[in-house]
Amino acid sequence: MRESRRSQHRKNRMEKIKIKAEARTEKGTGAVRRLRRTGMIPGSVMKMKKGGTELIKLPAHDFMMAMRGHASKQLLVTLDMNGTEVPALMREMQNDVLAGTPIHVDFSEVSLAEKVRVTVPLYLVGEAVGVKLGGGVLEQVLRTIEVDCLPTDIAEKFEVDVSKLGLDQTLFVRDLQLGDKQTIVTRGELAVAVVKAPDDVAATPGAAGATEATAATPEVIKKGKEDEAKAADAAKKEEKK
Repeated sequence: MRESRRSQHRKNRMEKIKIKAEARTEKGTGAVRRLRRTGMIPGSVMKMKKGGTELIKLPAHDFMMAMRGHASKQLLVTLDMNGTEVPALMREMQNDVLAGTPIHVDFSEVSLAEKVRVTVPLYLVGEAVGVKLGGGVLEQVLRTIEVDCLPTDIAEKFEVDVSKLGLDQTLFVRDLQLGDKQTIVTRGELAVAVVKAPDDVAATPGAAGATEATAATPEVIKKGKEDEAKAADAAKKEEKK
């Protein structure tokens, strides 16, 4: 019989990042390519109060430096728009296929007083006792978790301690304790990690995949995902004019 175990874990909160940005008038494929050659990245911001999407550009070097060392692409940033600070979440980044460098970035403006829904990576830490003493095999089933929190409380990742997990024991989402600032949205009955007996591993070909892990797209709770998709499409159509 499999048992659930409470697990200690550590949250890695994102550092405050400020990036200079400005409104842009460059539209269309040719104009955007010329913009990139000047060291700028085209982007857009889905506006929260006014609605619609604002086209922006930001220095490529500053943006790439801000992204360095981050395990998650869900960055809470402050866009410095000519002296006006706009808190925003990065929701999509397109990279050059060959160079791997960013060529377009989409943001969503957020209120620091309103909760957002984000998907945070899960990292297992520690050596499970079932592996160390029982010869079992640790298998991570779920690699991300969806939570609701204020933008300033977004964790870059959750480190889950599995050192107390014994042979044939399972750690479930409901066992995670994230504190009062994080509300778990992912279903509690989903398994995060399990220590399988060697015989079970041999009898089950292939590793179990992540279950409810989906693309990490932050969304303001008050606004549906359909609104974001429409705004993104509108911005891309605008650039092609």
